[in-house]
Amino acid sequence: MAKDKQKKHEAAEATAASNKMRRKEFEKELAKLQVELTRLQTWVKDKGARVIVIFEGRDTAGKGGVISRITARTSPRVYRHVALPAPSDREKTQVYIQRYIAHFPAAGEIILFDRSWYNRPAEDPQDAAAPQGC
Repeated sequence: MAKDKQKKHEAAEATAASNKMRRKEFEKELAKLQVELTRLQTWVKDKGARVIVIFEGRDTAGKGGVISRITARTSPRVYRHVALPAPSDREKTQVYIQRYIAHFPAAGEIILFDRSWYNRPAEDPQDAAAPQGC
């Protein structure tokens, strides 16, 4: 049984390695995507739209690196990165959304929230009480 697991693991690693994008191809795709993000930036600014993007995952999952790549060729006046620390005792008693409202975008802004899963139990106690299917 252990040998089967080892073989499956090795096969998965080989598949992942063969599907890995080459550096030149990655940089070319990234450049195309950054052009699209710049177009989005212009549209948001011209229309006065408000955009919120939430990156959620474990620490060291790569959220910060992705956000850095996204904002590398964009205006910091339009794109803003927000990473909230663990909630204080007072914030733990507030409704979940209260911590975020202060950072919501004004007209013509895009906010990128970097949210760690580690503080979810402290912030989301209502998730356990929510009925299934909500």
